[in-house]
This record gives sequence, C-alpha cells and structure tokens, in this order.
Amino acid sequence: MLREGGLSSRSEFEKQKMAAQRVKHEEDETEGDKWDPGSVLSQLPSPCPSPVLAPGVLLSGPTDDSVALSAPLSAGLPCVAEAAPESDSIAMTVALAPPPVAFTAGGAVSVSVAFPGLVTREGCFHFTCEFLKHILYQRQQLPLPYEQLACFSRRQLLATPLQDEDVIRKVYSRDPDNNKKCQQVLGDLERVFQYLEIMFSLTLVPRVLILLGGTAVSPKELYEINLQGISLGGTKESLQTAACVRKLFHSLFLADVFSDLRAVPTLGVIVMVQGHRNCGIDWFRPKLNYKVPARGRKLTVNLSCSDHDGATLSSNAEVNSALNDYIWFQAPVTVKGFRNFS
Repeated sequence: MLREGGLSSRSEFEKQKMAAQRVKHEEDETEGDKWDPGSVLSQLPSPCPSPVLAPGVLLSGPTDDSVALSAPLSAGLPCVAEAAPESDSIAMTVALAPPPVAFTAGGAVSVSVAFPGLVTREGCFHFTCEFLKHILYQRQQLPLPYEQLACFSRRQLLATPLQDEDVIRKVYSRDPDNNKKCQQVLGDLERVFQYLEIMFSLTLVPRVLILLGGTAVSPKELYEINLQGISLGGTKESLQTAACVRKLFHSLFLADVFSDLRAVPTLGVIVMVQGHRNCGIDWFRPKLNYKVPARGRKLTVNLSCSDHDGATLSSNAEVNSALNDYIWFQAPVTVKGFRNFS
C-alpha cells in the first residue's frame, strides 16, 4: 500500500513539474515575440550618409530619369531606391525683358517705347504732360508727385485732417514763403499744360524738349520725347490713353534711367515744343534759329506705333511738304522747382 501510494505521489509530482516547464516555455516564447526597437535597429543597415557639398555648390535632382533616391523618413531607416515618375513637363525660366536702351556718345541715353496700335493727338499731349511731371519729381524739383501736390493744394493744406499732417509737414515748413512757392509752381505748370493742349490741337508736334537748369541754349540736363514714330488715329480705332501711359512708365522703370543721377538743387525748367510756324498760337514764343543743344546729359524717349496700317507722324504729308515751316517754340514761363526746407 505504501509503495503504490509512493508511486502515485511521484507520478503526480512529475506531471506538475512538466506542466510548470511548459508554462515557462510558453512565457519565454511570448516574450520573444515582443518588438524591441533596439534589437531591430541594430540589425538594420546603416542609413545613407549625408552628402558633403563644397561651398558654392548646389544640390540638384538626379540626372538619370530611371532611378531617384528618396530621402529616409527617419535617421534610423535605410535609403530606398524607387523609380522616378516619367514626366513630359519642361522647366522654363521667364524673365522680363527690359525695353531697348541705347547709349550714345556724351552720356546720352535713348529709350524706345512701341505702342501696339494707333494713338490720338490728345494721347500725345498726355504723354508729354505725364513725362514732364515725372521728370520734375524724379529730379527733386517737387517734394511730392504732382498729382498729390495739386490735390493737397486744392484742399487747402492747413485745414486738412490729422492723417495728412505728415504730408503737410513735408511740403510746408516753418518758412512762410514755402506756401507761396508751392502755389507759384503749381500755377506755372497749369498754364504750361493748358497751352500745351492747345498746341497739340492746332498742329502736329514731332518733338518736345524739357530743359533742366542753365539756359535754353546750354542746359544741364535735356529730356526729349520724340513723337515722330507715332501713328495718329481717331478715338474709336486708337488705343486707350491710360494703357499707353502705363506702358510708357513701365518701360522707363525697366530702363532704370534715373538711378545713377546725382541729386541736384532746385533749378529752372524750360519747355520747348516743335510745331508749325503758322499754327496760330500766341502764348509760346517762336525760336526760328534754335538748335537742340549737344552738351549736357540727355535722355530721349522714342515713341512709336507697331502693328498698324496708318502713316507715322514723320511720314505725314503735312510735315514733309513743309519741313522748314516746323520751328521750335519756347514756353514763356520758366518753372522753378522747390523743396521743403529743414
């Protein structure tokens, strides 16, 4: 009885031991299935080395269209080679082409502007006036652009709102004579614009000169607007004047003709207009023997019309048949620039 009981107890003990070993083995297998980042990363190959570029060298895309390397998502993942998608697109670099600018002897500069159609006589008048305003402001003969200066003058600057005080302080200073100078230059320019409009309505105007400083014979700076390449048309078939003015100033901006000029003191500005001697205008003074000065800094803006069927101003029968009858007229007013006093 004792022997059988002993065998039975031993058999049960071995069964429990074997069961405990199976449980431990299953636990070891379960722990072995758990993900260990350290062990996984240690088995992976080393990541792609970062390229070292010499100074001034740029990294561009792959030159071979068959294979492109994609950057790894993390520092511990290897580089993967993948096929680059095929594309028929072409990369293009578009740059704004500056207008034709010609440099001649003596420091003269010529800028050409071509309008894609016909223009009116009134349009030519506006080109001249806007060019004159631009010259006065760019050459520091006005403290503000003409339109702003005229606007503030009409609104009686001393009674303007508080938000205009900075502009008022720039135009008007403590000098009591500055207000008078502003009114004087605005009045002179208004008269010049008024009679220029009459001049353009009475005769063809091939050329206009804006003389800055010095005298009409020997100015310090000379600005010419050449209208001989213009083709005139009626209001309906001609281009809008505002669009042509924008194109004119866009061309001047691209040419950058004022960036290298030195600052000048306030100078007198003389306006010369070429027209028919019998145009009937009395305000402008005729200058029969006047010749365009060859000295001084000169900027010529050549206006022309392209894609048109009309005749240009230089080929007009009226101009060619009586070329000697076209003389220079001088404005009797010398516009004197002014600036704010500190």
